[in-house]
Amino acid sequence: MIDDDEVWDTAHTEDLWIFDKLILAKKLGYQCGPAGGWAPESKNYIIRPCVNAVGMSKGAYIDYIEIETDTDYLPPGTFWCEIFEGRHLSVDYVTDLKTRTISQGLTTEGFRNEDDPLWKFEKWIRIDEYVKYPKVLYNLFGEYPVINCEFIDGNLIEVHFRANEDMGEYDEIIPVWEGEEINAPNGFTYIEQPDYKRVGFYKRKK
Repeated sequence: MIDDDEVWDTAHTEDLWIFDKLILAKKLGYQCGPAGGWAPESKNYIIRPCVNAVGMSKGAYIDYIEIETDTDYLPPGTFWCEIFEGRHLSVDYVTDLKTRTISQGLTTEGFRNEDDPLWKFEKWIRIDEYVKYPKVLYNLFGEYPVINCEFIDGNLIEVHFRANEDMGEYDEIIPVWEGEEINAPNGFTYIEQPDYKRVGFYKRKK
């Protein structure tokens, strides 16, 4: 498996802005700003590290920010951004490096219980649904065989110069978290795949 920290070393330097989620959010016109910036209205915002090569929403949390409040109390290296509610999709876009044509590949939808931490998803399923390639990525300098994009309610929130390798050849996967007893449900196979707070997945084909 290829991780974001490995891709960092091979990506074109002019494309490294995609690792900075604050810059991505600003380019997309979202309500957002760095720690120390002033929020445009009083409401809950998601607080995230600007750069997080580990993934899994590490360091992310929700905080209420009052309008015209100096957010210099936020952890250094974080930013605040408006919260999107809705379906969470992960889409792989595959580029033919000879013809420069882009096609949509593996597309999955993630499900999370509302009361669980931001990093804890209940399951992911393979779906067949068209998602338009983001315009913000039209003029990249480097060549990337696969670009993975994550969307919430159609809003792009993350970009990775790598494929989503969790699903593999399966159609549904259930993360197994640290401390949980390993007991695969009927029809699922347990596959060890440690990553941050996960130890593996239950996986099945339809």
